[in-house]
Amino acid sequence: MRWALVKVCLAVTVMVVVAFAVPLGLVVQEMASDRAFSNAERQAATIGPTLSITTDPVQLRKAVESTQMGADRRMAVHVPAVGDDPRVDIGDGWAGDRAVFETRRIGRAATVPVAGGGFALLQPVALGSGDIAVVEILVPESEVSNGVATAWVVLAGVGLALVVGSVAVADRLGARLVRPAERLADAAHRLGEGRLGARVPEEGPKELRSAAVAFNSMADQVVELLANERELAADLSHRLRTPLTVLRLNAASLGDGPAAEHTRAAVEQLEREVDTIIRTAREQRPAAAQGPGAGCDASEVIRDRMGFWSALAEDEGREVRLAGVDRTVRIPVARPELAAALDAMLGNVFRHTPEGTPFAVDVHDAGDAVIVLVSDAGGGIADPDAALRRGNDGGRDGSTGLGLDIVRRVAESTGGDVRLGRSVLGGTEVRVWIALDGRARGDSGRAGRSRRKRRRS
Repeated sequence: MRWALVKVCLAVTVMVVVAFAVPLGLVVQEMASDRAFSNAERQAATIGPTLSITTDPVQLRKAVESTQMGADRRMAVHVPAVGDDPRVDIGDGWAGDRAVFETRRIGRAATVPVAGGGFALLQPVALGSGDIAVVEILVPESEVSNGVATAWVVLAGVGLALVVGSVAVADRLGARLVRPAERLADAAHRLGEGRLGARVPEEGPKELRSAAVAFNSMADQVVELLANERELAADLSHRLRTPLTVLRLNAASLGDGPAAEHTRAAVEQLEREVDTIIRTAREQRPAAAQGPGAGCDASEVIRDRMGFWSALAEDEGREVRLAGVDRTVRIPVARPELAAALDAMLGNVFRHTPEGTPFAVDVHDAGDAVIVLVSDAGGGIADPDAALRRGNDGGRDGSTGLGLDIVRRVAESTGGDVRLGRSVLGGTEVRVWIALDGRARGDSGRAGRSRRKRRRS
């Protein structure tokens, strides 16, 4: 498109330059010729008064030599024979006797090309006797075309400058048109490849700005739709995995017998299928679905989820301790994401610790990060690194690893991380580091650990 605009502008400019420069050059050439012949006519007229007075060869020669053309040997005078006076020819002739005769016969000026280049101007002059003398002026080619070559060069230079300038302007204008279109096409390709953060600057002509606005609106709508889909998947995890945990715990209390075993096997099979569905939904989630403005109050979410789990803990005789949720703690994580991660951690407590095991949930604000601690008094994890790896690779040793994978993804989406260790209650501690500004976590991490050490002491 850009090259097409340049070619169109180039063709139009060349036609305009040719349409004006060629006629103007011809006019300059014609003016130079007229100027040369007008000067020759003036020079021929200077000898007219002398011819009207005398035809004496001596006097005529003196008169001719006194003129500019005569001094340059570019003037000749041809006087016919008058009565007994013979024919008089002053100076060299260039046109020839026939041309002189024809000029005398027709009685008006004539221009005749001469050998070697140039022209001869033949100007008839009436004598006192009534006869016609002819004054011949040599007009060389250099005088006829004087200044014409320079004029053509100037016109060619001006025309070339106009062409180059028009091409440059067309290229810039084409760039203004093409660059927004290229950005729009590139953004469309990136959006098609799944990079949902692709947007187009609303620049360029009005039509392209309108197209950019429409594209950005469409992309935002796609992101919103996919975000809603992800929230539905997270809601599925809340609605299915939590009741499944309760059902699994209840099935474990059914005792022995074929019916109880079948029930527990069915619950496990259902839990595996649900985990597979949720994992698939999370693996297909868009990277930009959450958006830069997503966030929630961690304290509110934790209080809300603990309202559910506390009822189950009371049924199993578990002591629950909740700390740090008495004030607002804003984090850059969507509410469904944090709720899913918290449910995953608490579900692991209920699943992997015996009934009556106490647990605690703590929230710490470390300035540039928020630390969520889920601790229990169970048997702990023998190999925390292996457990975290299981969360990354999909699970081994009878565990799907989905719970830790959900928690890890939430933390890493903010630039944070997840660590497993020994809690102050004697069992497992899951520490979720949620960065608030994406900066390095070293100093704040040490601050968080120092607080836990002070609490243990």
